[in-house]
Amino acid sequence: MGLASSLSTALTGLTAAETTIDVVGNNLANANTVGFKQSQADFATQFLQTLSLGSAPTDSSGGTNPRQTGLGALVAEITPDFTQGTIQISSTPTDLAIQGDGFFMVQGSSGETLFTRNGVFKLNSQNQMVSITGQRLLGFGVDGNFEIDTAVLKPITIPLGSAAVAQATRNVYLEGQLSPTGDVATKAERIQTAALGNGHYTAPTGNGTATTSIAPNVAGANTRGDSDGAGGMTAGATYEYRLVYANKAYDPPPPFDPPALSESSISTVVSATVAAGEGAIKLSNLPIDPTPSDVYGYMRIYRRKQGDDAYHYINEVAVGTTEYRDDLSDADASLRPQLNETNISGKYRYYVTFATAAGGPGAGIESRVYLEGPAATINTINGRVVLHDLPKADPADGWAVRRIYRCLSTNENEFHFLAEIPSATDDATITDNLTDAVLSTRPLLDMDGPKILPGTKLVDVLRRDTNGYRNLFHEGTLRFQGQKGGRTLTAKELTVTSTTTVQDLIDFMIQAMGVQSVGSSETDVSGVSVPPGGIVDIDGRIILTGNNGVDNRIAINLSGMTMIYTEDGQTVNETVDMRWSQKQAAVGSGGITDTIVYDSLGANLPLRVTMVMEGRNGTETTYRWFADSAENRYGSTATIAVGTGTVTFDTTGNFKNVYNDTVNLYRDGFPTVNPLTFRLDFSRITGLATDRNNLAVSRQDGSSAGTLTSFIVGEDGVIKGVFSNGVNRDLAQIRLARFANPSGLEQRGLNLFTVGVNSGLPVQGSPGTQGLGSIVAGAVELSNTDVGGSLIELILASTMYRGNARVITTVQQMFDELMALRR
Repeated sequence: MGLASSLSTALTGLTAAETTIDVVGNNLANANTVGFKQSQADFATQFLQTLSLGSAPTDSSGGTNPRQTGLGALVAEITPDFTQGTIQISSTPTDLAIQGDGFFMVQGSSGETLFTRNGVFKLNSQNQMVSITGQRLLGFGVDGNFEIDTAVLKPITIPLGSAAVAQATRNVYLEGQLSPTGDVATKAERIQTAALGNGHYTAPTGNGTATTSIAPNVAGANTRGDSDGAGGMTAGATYEYRLVYANKAYDPPPPFDPPALSESSISTVVSATVAAGEGAIKLSNLPIDPTPSDVYGYMRIYRRKQGDDAYHYINEVAVGTTEYRDDLSDADASLRPQLNETNISGKYRYYVTFATAAGGPGAGIESRVYLEGPAATINTINGRVVLHDLPKADPADGWAVRRIYRCLSTNENEFHFLAEIPSATDDATITDNLTDAVLSTRPLLDMDGPKILPGTKLVDVLRRDTNGYRNLFHEGTLRFQGQKGGRTLTAKELTVTSTTTVQDLIDFMIQAMGVQSVGSSETDVSGVSVPPGGIVDIDGRIILTGNNGVDNRIAINLSGMTMIYTEDGQTVNETVDMRWSQKQAAVGSGGITDTIVYDSLGANLPLRVTMVMEGRNGTETTYRWFADSAENRYGSTATIAVGTGTVTFDTTGNFKNVYNDTVNLYRDGFPTVNPLTFRLDFSRITGLATDRNNLAVSRQDGSSAGTLTSFIVGEDGVIKGVFSNGVNRDLAQIRLARFANPSGLEQRGLNLFTVGVNSGLPVQGSPGTQGLGSIVAGAVELSNTDVGGSLIELILASTMYRGNARVITTVQQMFDELMALRR
């Protein structure tokens, strides 16, 4: 082998020196490469030439060692140094550094998973985090609820400017002072309408005609009386006769009184004397022309003996009869009814109603009057009034009788029951001579007619005014805007159809004003309480009762109800004037506050919280809270009430406890979490005595919709998005990997590693777990190249190279000497 082996041995030394220089040069070249790990070349001896294996010690020899000549060096290993590099803060939030063990996992061009310590990342056009050489950073994404989805690794996406999120309210925090010294809420506000009529029932279409009654014209007819033979009258006595027309037959006959209000004004006196020896008088040339001619069909004859006071009924004849022979004895005549000589004076007005049953006012159902035209009106002086051409009912409407009402001469707006006509469909006439004194004792006319009931159709509801009866509702849309606690509520709408009832309206208004079915209200009647809600009283008034307390008082203004309907192809907006008025004032101190809460879509939802003092005793003060929201959507109802409960304060004014602090705000019909449920926190409210109550919302934890504006990477690798509404949400989870032998990884260039045959399989995990390092955001890990040490290694490698080159030079000289032996 000799000199030849020396050359090859020196050559391996040169190669080793070159490798050292290559490795150190690469280290120095990447001294500024982020995440770079320097390497170290390690060498081993090559095969040895064994001249002797040596010998063991014997009795004669102490033993010899092996004699071996080395054949050079070889590169045993080039080992990366994965010690921690220096962490340097950067100005880029996407720069990441690993403090400790582990690698970022990135996606290669072929979809394979690669590993790197270089944490310089940026966002590409798809908002994905990519390395500076274009590999996508891998980790876990999030689902639709921004929960980390650990199912599969995927490229991490940060959707700046495009992702939107909202925070549903979970808690509302209230603060303030609620004094225990105010009025306890014992009474609710009660409001009522005017009396309302039921237009389902028909009514008269007029009020008849009133004229002055004309007495039988005995003078014009030259009526006379002559003695006429035998009879029961007193001979030689003079008798005085007076005549009246009658609009109905005298039935039943005497001793019953003649039909009331059936006789005309009374004629002047016709006198006649019974001749001696005779006992009868014949009246001749009786009047035959009553006025009006179509009213009276009968004439009644009354007489008295001259000197007597009263006229007594003698007989009744048909109009047109010209003679009558009277022979009734004085005794019999005295048993007959007396002539009613009463006349009336004044201005009178008459109204007519229909009724379903006889018996006067109160019997059966009685119609409203006719107000669209004037009442039958007349001025009379010491006379009688004929009321004729009375309206008649349609037989199909079911009316049985007619009733006549007349005003007093001293009050033309106060109408009293005058008479009842036992037919609603036939022609009828009455002659009025009833005095005010008698009339004023009789029942008053109820001009509103049949009253509404809860089941009355809304389109049949009428309200009386000076011009008649007005239909308040039509098929269409009712826009309702009530008031509560002195504040105008959001308008609600009710669709009015032909089947919508008064009860439907009551329920709608109670719901739209947030009246809740808790507690009861004292009334102005001692010992009588009523629950919250709405009723129809016997007078046809709708009465609404709110919840107790001044801050729960309800009201409906003139502009609070608008009927929107179509008429003749035109849209009509008409105010519904139900004449709302206060029936009872609310009592009870409290407080009100308004705020905004948010559903899971970020929609702004108004919330009003009202608190009233429900009670107090020697140990605590109790306030009841009511929550309303105009955006509550619960089925087809209009209810704005979303919760109620009680809060108590102890004897030192501190919050004690709460019974039910949950609000359920329904969002039917919206693609959101339904209902929106959140808590009211009353713990910051005090119950100390103050001059006035104060209630406010300090904060709530919901938010409206916002877009992603920035993000933060935590030490645990969780990327949290910061949205424009202040909400934070998880966007992704960076995953790291570690290896049992990271030096066994195969380098791919571009600061990338892949699994090597001696690296072991990657162990994935979240930063800070399973022996993995944590992530430092906004920082980079510098190269761990030791520049000083590398320069020394260069010197040593250079010295090594020169030494091996000297070996080759020496061998060459020896070859030269050997060749010179020929000479």
